[in-house]
Amino acid sequence: MQTCARLFGSVVVATAAFALTACGSDSGSTTSSTTASSTADTGAAQSSAAPGGGAVPPASHGRECTADDIGVNGGFGQAPTITIPDNCDPPKKLITKDLIVGSGPAAASGQPVEMNYSLVTWSDKKKLDSSFDRHETFPLTLGTGQVIPGWDQGLVGIKQGGRRLLIIPPDLGYGAGGQGVKPNETLVFVTDAVKVG
Repeated sequence: MQTCARLFGSVVVATAAFALTACGSDSGSTTSSTTASSTADTGAAQSSAAPGGGAVPPASHGRECTADDIGVNGGFGQAPTITIPDNCDPPKKLITKDLIVGSGPAAASGQPVEMNYSLVTWSDKKKLDSSFDRHETFPLTLGTGQVIPGWDQGLVGIKQGGRRLLIIPPDLGYGAGGQGVKPNETLVFVTDAVKVG
């Protein structure tokens, strides 16, 4: 419902802006202003809605966030608090950062691992899921497609006892959406490698 309201508001603002621009022109240029206005309205409506009817993308801040821009509180084994800033854009590539370097074996593709994780979605900055809250680890075999590509790629090399931040762009996450995730959503995970191997 909010998406429709934002889309409608964008179209109304764009229409008003073009109408004011056309007010000062002579009758010969009114037709071209009307055509431009009609074309711009259609473009605004198309660019305001994400493909697949997702959330309206926010205005760009001019720079992509880095791992250092994300706030994470809590130590290994504790449910983290994840804070996504408002002053930068979601990264377009996978970003990983070891917040705590483990001392156990490093995870390799094809190897079983047990992870704890917390997920915050970029668009609304809210926690969507957490194995910490369920008090149970998430087992998987790394690199076999059991999970999203961002996990298969981003968890390679994490050491048992380590905590890693993953910022996963839509193309390595859920893309068009699914599992309660909006279309074209950037995902922010904090993961703990409870067991490797």
